[in-house]
Amino acid sequence: MRSKSAALAAAAVFVTGAGLVATAGTASAATTANGSTSATTAAATTATGAAGAAPKAAYNGACGAGYSVVNSAGIADLGTVFLTYNARTGKNCVVTVRNETGDPVHMSASVRVLLDDEETEPVVEEGEFTSYAGPVHVDEGAGHCIEWSGVIGEEEYFNSGSNCGVLK
Repeated sequence: MRSKSAALAAAAVFVTGAGLVATAGTASAATTANGSTSATTAAATTATGAAGAAPKAAYNGACGAGYSVVNSAGIADLGTVFLTYNARTGKNCVVTVRNETGDPVHMSASVRVLLDDEETEPVVEEGEFTSYAGPVHVDEGAGHCIEWSGVIGEEEYFNSGSNCGVLK
């Protein structure tokens, strides 16, 4: 089982080492526990907020009232990580949902705001879960890019610099 710092470090090493910079949700990286990686280019986000093919797991509303899915990504064939946003509060939230409830497996949900002038700490929930990890919330999402990820078992989805909002 990987710790949250190992999962985030693996994703950061992949992004830095391969020269991949994910912007506006167009690029993503998946890293498995054994260190193998793959990069994909996601299709344009549809009106429902899902990139590419429809996710198997449905968003479960765990982030609370007022949150809408603004991006999502499949984690292998195990589930989906959802990035949500509350337009009234300017907060983002992430939840990782398994396709099927079952015996507890290692899961995590992580979100962090990318600020120009400071390094922010990710908000992470990880552990052994039967159906979902999260929700994890950040307050400063409005007007900033978001880094978000989810882990189910040995599979991970990581996206940095997507969903960049502009304050008006």
